[in-house]
Amino acid sequence: MNTNASFHATRPVGDLLREWRQRRRMSQLDFAVEAEISSKHLSFLETGRSQPSREMLLHLAELLDVPLRERNSLLIAAGFAPMFKEHALSDPELQPAREAVELVLKGHQPYPAVAVDRHWNLVAANDAANYFMTGVAPALLTPPLNVLRITLHPDGIAPRIVNLDEWRGHLLSRLRRQVEVSADATLAALLKELSEYPAPAHTAEPPTNAVPYAVPFRLATAAGVLSFISTITVFGTPVDVTLSELALESFFPADPATAATLRTLAHQ
Repeated sequence: MNTNASFHATRPVGDLLREWRQRRRMSQLDFAVEAEISSKHLSFLETGRSQPSREMLLHLAELLDVPLRERNSLLIAAGFAPMFKEHALSDPELQPAREAVELVLKGHQPYPAVAVDRHWNLVAANDAANYFMTGVAPALLTPPLNVLRITLHPDGIAPRIVNLDEWRGHLLSRLRRQVEVSADATLAALLKELSEYPAPAHTAEPPTNAVPYAVPFRLATAAGVLSFISTITVFGTPVDVTLSELALESFFPADPATAATLRTLAHQ
């Protein structure tokens, strides 16, 4: 359990419930209606005048979309044992999930794909993802490899990103949203760090070959400029903390030229 969760566990459970409700921008009345309880009962839970049962606490956490890691913190704060286990991905219990990750990564060849944890540290990648690593400073490749840091650091991929202003804005916006949703202190620190990296001069002009339906990732390589769009895959209905925080990002060619180049590189 992370230090953030341990800190939360020392606070009254009512304080945590109120904080998560406010983070979801829900009024006490609106949330009480959704939870099918009286606003008075919810008020008593948040002020500590009443203690929630284990079932009620899990019900409210589900409605608030509280991450599994933090649901454990809520349970501990209320005096209950944590419910959701956390295994390393290498643990035998997670072997089917690990094989599923490997299958997705391998099956996505010859296009790049990576798996990351909740802090954007690299968990696994396929061979095609190596196209992204050319020229990255060795210091950034020391484990744990943080995908966002490698992407936006001046000694990382950033100098080769053709539309850096656009892609940087997209990643920072995405990370900012994650911080809002998760209240994760490590992600908040990462957002602060990345925001302080040198930003390219803003341009109001769209790139010549802009993708009209998504923000592309355009990378200069020895084989020419490669243009990608990406999708995020997560495990459905996980009950393990590790799996709930694992995400796979798959990059697809955004134009025929990129697809042809990647197929040629794979054969070579």
